[in-house]
Amino acid sequence: MLNTETSKPKHALATLARFWYYFKPYWFALVATVVLIVVSTVLQVVAPLLIGQAVDCYLLPHPEACWYATVQPNAEIAARTGALGWLTLILTLVFVIGSFMQGLAFYSMNWAGQYALRAIRKDTFDQIHRLSLGFYARNEAGNIMSRITSDTDTIQQVLGFALLSVVAGILQVVFTIIAMLAANVPYALISLTVVPAMAWATIYFSNQARKAFRATRQQMGSVNAGLQESIAGVREVQAFNREQESIEQFRRTNAANRDANVRAASYTSALNPVLEALGYVAIALVVVVGAMSALRNQPLFGTSVISLGTIVIFIQFVQRFNQPIQQIATLWTNLQSAVAGGERIFELLDEPPEIKDRPAARELPTIRGHVAFEQVCAEYLPGQPVLRGVDFVAQPGQVVAIVGPTGAGKSTIINMIPRFYDVSHGRVLIDGVDVREVTSASLRRQIGIVLQDSFLFADTVLHNIRYGRLEATDDEVIAAAKLASADGFIERLPQGYQTVLGERGSGLSQGQRQLIAIARAALANPRILILDEATSSVDTRTERLIQKAFDQLLQGRTSFVIAHRLSTIRNADLVLMVRDGQIVERGTHTELLAQRGAYYELYMSQFRREEEAEQHAAKE
Repeated sequence: MLNTETSKPKHALATLARFWYYFKPYWFALVATVVLIVVSTVLQVVAPLLIGQAVDCYLLPHPEACWYATVQPNAEIAARTGALGWLTLILTLVFVIGSFMQGLAFYSMNWAGQYALRAIRKDTFDQIHRLSLGFYARNEAGNIMSRITSDTDTIQQVLGFALLSVVAGILQVVFTIIAMLAANVPYALISLTVVPAMAWATIYFSNQARKAFRATRQQMGSVNAGLQESIAGVREVQAFNREQESIEQFRRTNAANRDANVRAASYTSALNPVLEALGYVAIALVVVVGAMSALRNQPLFGTSVISLGTIVIFIQFVQRFNQPIQQIATLWTNLQSAVAGGERIFELLDEPPEIKDRPAARELPTIRGHVAFEQVCAEYLPGQPVLRGVDFVAQPGQVVAIVGPTGAGKSTIINMIPRFYDVSHGRVLIDGVDVREVTSASLRRQIGIVLQDSFLFADTVLHNIRYGRLEATDDEVIAAAKLASADGFIERLPQGYQTVLGERGSGLSQGQRQLIAIARAALANPRILILDEATSSVDTRTERLIQKAFDQLLQGRTSFVIAHRLSTIRNADLVLMVRDGQIVERGTHTELLAQRGAYYELYMSQFRREEEAEQHAAKE
């Protein structure tokens, strides 16, 4: 069973390399993003330097610290004001251009990220359709769905704002440190003394927050599971008067989820105040040390005297240094979750399909319907055979009824024909061709299937039937519905064939859903037909309609029927009695009864009462 938890990534670099595969077609957008964010970050570092120059050059002139323009302390006020105005204009342009470039960078990154995410979703959806039925037998649908929805949503949240913010934050930290060291090395080192404490706090609180969020995902999974189970089983809950027990169970899981979220919030909410407090400590160090140097007119550790403009510059540098650290710390857990989500998606993409076309597979031509099983063995798990030496031949146009107890291997036999599973030994031949030697699409195109629990889509009745052959006209769809005896109840629906069905065909009875499925198979006009009769849970009138539809659908086609009704078995050309993965008896209904073997025992226990009921109904 797949793990629904999103934990710390195990192969971060490999996962990031896989992401690059999806970003590669949009490299130009990434290059533009990098250029824009670098220029924007440089401008953010230049802005404090210009503000410092405004102080040292014009407000409180300090010629030794002024590199923008030398102004004497006794210069005219008008000259200072004019020059200060030009510097202010330049500073404004720096802010405007920096903000504009940052906005373009975010747009460019989001554009590339959305296209990459679309490609990831497409590949994941394609892979879901490539995977074999065995994969879905081992994994829950909800777990697979979470990879397309929850995991891709996590990636989507990071690919745009979060990822770019972290990259921009790292660049800003690096450029700020370089600018601080270039301005005054001792002063910069004093300003950065709180960095180790910031790093420790970030690592500690991020690790604790990640563990806490991991627990919240687990608890949220329990809440969703309990909610889904309660909704699906609401009839049983009410029938057995267990509402209070169900409510109490949900209360406990909901309380556990609340506690886990509170714990996670406590760590995330504690990190920012700690980093902010350390940032204020750094600012205090800058102010105190710089003020002592300026007031005493003493150089700092052999360097020049700290000017007021330099103090202002370093205060802004420290603020610009602290801000991205807080931002990176906040978003780092999200980045890890996104990489872990990517691992889960790529794990699904790397799942090899158990059934795939061979390199030399060819198209299967139009078939007559001759089907042969030659000593077929099959197993779902290694060493645990489900079929053992199944051997039979179905002639074109014959009806083959497969009977036997639950778990005997009936469904496995019919799943071998369209190659939903592969044999472990032996061969399945159609018109003398091994089904493994042809493409799955050309094989399944000539096989129609009506299962016991047929799936209907949340679409119109017309489109549900047309699913059997997408190019069919409306008249052909209606003709198929009439052949399946479904036209009568469809016309009575609110919008007839344009009536939109609910999920899985909700709003229709089981018999009505079955008739639509039969019409869909009839529209496909297959040469081989596979039926899992589903008349055990319908009323007598609907059963007759389904049986009539089956009778018309079987004509002229090689048909395999997992039989639940005596009428189907009596009319079959060949009856296969299956037990423990083997065909223990074969023949017609009359021949098998005469043998008084396994089929006779099944007939006496399951079908005799049905035959007596039919005879009684006929007399009345």
